[in-house]
Amino acid sequence: MTELCEVRHLGLVEYQAAWELQDTLAAEVADGGRPPTLLLLEHPHTYTFGRRGHLENLLWDEAELARRGVTTHWVDRGGDVTYHGPGQLVGYPLLPLGVAGLRFDSTSGSVHLPQADYVGYVRRLEETIILALARLGVPARQVDGMTGVWVEQVADRSRNSNLDSPLVAKIAAIGVKVDARGVTRHGFALNVAPDMSFWEGIIGCGLVGYPVTCLAELLGAPPPMTRVADEVVRAFAQVFKYEINEIHDIPQI
Repeated sequence: MTELCEVRHLGLVEYQAAWELQDTLAAEVADGGRPPTLLLLEHPHTYTFGRRGHLENLLWDEAELARRGVTTHWVDRGGDVTYHGPGQLVGYPLLPLGVAGLRFDSTSGSVHLPQADYVGYVRRLEETIILALARLGVPARQVDGMTGVWVEQVADRSRNSNLDSPLVAKIAAIGVKVDARGVTRHGFALNVAPDMSFWEGIIGCGLVGYPVTCLAELLGAPPPMTRVADEVVRAFAQVFKYEINEIHDIPQI
């Protein structure tokens, strides 16, 4: 029998509220009181720094951040700094990966999945986005040694400041965490039609010379966010082998 996954479409949600909602729902998933859950939403203008974040990758000062209405958060996902904002589809899967392989790191005080399982989960998230983009008419792929989803760069190489880098641009960022009970947190951010100028304020993911793009740049007229969300849900169900129950709501936090 196929396992059920609940997909909640939340609309525009402040980052802190969404982070707290993940904690609440992940605890319910771990206790068995809630099925695996995927949250789909958008955020106001936000920069988040992961566990490998470096403050020097934030290029705007406090005055510019305030002028632009950007909040910043240091969070417990993997990776460096990334941007979230309107026009970007953010997905937070809260999935039980199991605790049999978890191990405690006495040095950092954190809990880790075996590397193969952790990387395998990230690869499946990438596969989900790649499949959804294919159905939207955009070929995308993984890049060896890199996290996220990439498309062939349409512009010429002169726009890429790192001449030794592949001629690709990132269209979706991924940063995740697996908690001590084996439930995933955080997830992916797919650029549909965000204001791309906000990437000027960071060195995204700490990667110099790798441009960022979105569906609006690639297609001219991007599909509606609802269509993109539909394709992501469809692909997520296929890759993770879930039956989907969709709920459209706004969290009361």
